[in-house]
This record gives sequence, C-alpha cells and structure tokens, in this order.
Amino acid sequence: MKELLEHLARALVDDPGAVVVEQFEEDDGTVVLELVVAEDDYGKVIGRGGRTAAALRTVIKASAVRRNRRVLVDIVD
Repeated sequence: MKELLEHLARALVDDPGAVVVEQFEEDDGTVVLELVVAEDDYGKVIGRGGRTAAALRTVIKASAVRRNRRVLVDIVD
C-alpha cells in the first residue's frame, strides 16, 4: 500500500523526488500512511475541493480491503 501511494503521488506532482510516504501501525492494527510532498505540490495532491485526495484515499482503501486491513491516508503539510 505504501508503494502504491508513492507511485500515485509521484505521478501527480512536479517534484517526484520530494514525495515521502511514512507508514505506521496503530495499536488496533490500523495502518496509517502519511504523505509528504513539496510545498508547491500540495494543491495538486489535494485537488479542487479535495477530489484528488479523496480519490487517492479510495484507491488505497480498496487495496487495503483486499488484504483485510484498515488504512488511513494523511496528507501532512
């Protein structure tokens, strides 16, 4: 899931080298993915009205369901 989020984010931004995804696991087994991009690229990752961010979360959650996992995607600024 981490690799999938990195791949999708790098395709969206102007500076793919600045894309960093950190993965944590909470006590209840939930996987938290924190996405960090270059300051100028936050608008591209979030999208108009948050549509791009919602689409990223949907794709990652669909991937997690196939693995019987729960996942949260945070876009860290």
